[in-house]
Amino acid sequence: MAAWNYCVPVSIILVACLVNTARCQAVQAESVTVLEGGTAHISCHLQNYDGSIVVIQNPRRQTLFFNGTRALKEDRFQMVLFTPHLVRISLTNVSVSDEGGYYCQLYTESTHHHVATLSVLVPPETPTVEVKQEAVEGGQAELTCVSPRSKPAATLRWMRNGREIPGDVSQKENGKAFSVFSTIRIPVERKDNGAALNCEAIHPALNDQKRIRHYRLDVYFAPTVRIVSPLGILREGDSLTLTCSVTGNPLPRHIQWSKINDTLPERAEISGATLQISRLSQSHNGTYLCQAQNNFGRAADQYTLLVYDNVSLTTMVPPTPNATQPITSHPVTQTILPDKKDPGAVVDPQSAVPYKAIAVVLALLVFTVICVLVVTIWCSVRQKGSYLTHEASGLDEHGEVQEAFLNGNDASQGKKEYLL
Repeated sequence: MAAWNYCVPVSIILVACLVNTARCQAVQAESVTVLEGGTAHISCHLQNYDGSIVVIQNPRRQTLFFNGTRALKEDRFQMVLFTPHLVRISLTNVSVSDEGGYYCQLYTESTHHHVATLSVLVPPETPTVEVKQEAVEGGQAELTCVSPRSKPAATLRWMRNGREIPGDVSQKENGKAFSVFSTIRIPVERKDNGAALNCEAIHPALNDQKRIRHYRLDVYFAPTVRIVSPLGILREGDSLTLTCSVTGNPLPRHIQWSKINDTLPERAEISGATLQISRLSQSHNGTYLCQAQNNFGRAADQYTLLVYDNVSLTTMVPPTPNATQPITSHPVTQTILPDKKDPGAVVDPQSAVPYKAIAVVLALLVFTVICVLVVTIWCSVRQKGSYLTHEASGLDEHGEVQEAFLNGNDASQGKKEYLL
């Protein structure tokens, strides 16, 4: 009875009792968990060992060691320790196929054994991202994060700017491991191009660490074109450089320069996105076009060139009339300005006549014309009044002569000469 109390019955200890000798022997096996590719140590603890046969078997019940002697030719298994208290073997380069129960058996009058369970963890590799549907401006992107192999199945989640994006998760068996998939579908615009997304894999074998795949969102969109032109007025003899600024995804590889309704000038030189014309002349005037395209559309921009010469015009502007001074003319130089409708040229503020000065000149012209007309009319009226006065005086003298003649006066005495 005392011998029976010596052995404490627990679920993980198998007791082999030799009733006829009143002695009790026990064997206890330790379960172990190891990462795939690592080394597992399988231990069998013995109690009251009296030299009985100890056998260790693999999950397929093949004998590995018999009382410390190798029974199976498998170099990955090695006998590490064999004592009356502990038997230990090692298994290197563990794989999931090695997983299962390893038997520690003690042969007495009856066979007793205890199973050491070997568990193998397969940590996930860094997940990959598969593009299921291309991201086109105005559409949606469909991306799948894949963890090809893990045990137990890894947990996948999508993150953007610190926020989780819900995905559709699925998994399938891959031998004793699992493949896990997480798919997201998100609407995209041009501004989303280059946005950072992360796919994270979480697994107990990683010890609270994560395997993260960084992904840049690739949004495709049609190109945009803008011609960068020089400032100021272009005159004959100057040089012109136009640069075609192009965006798009993918970026257009070919940029085309042309001239609307005409061919490019002989002096035009094209280098990639740049058009250069040296020694400009007015024959180069016209509208120049830059075009670019990719698989998702095309775009164009145009520039209207107006080349001016350096000719100046001289006009005579009369001053305000004065009663004591003769009317004179003063030369005023007027610079020819480019047409305001010219969309391709920019007027140089230093070379243009201010609008206020033009208004003043026009006002002086109108005032001078009005003054000249008033003076002319006044002089004409004055001369006509003087003529009528002399004519009336002549008629009075003629009446006196007629009266003398009727009264019989001597014509010779009353003869007078009148000059009208």
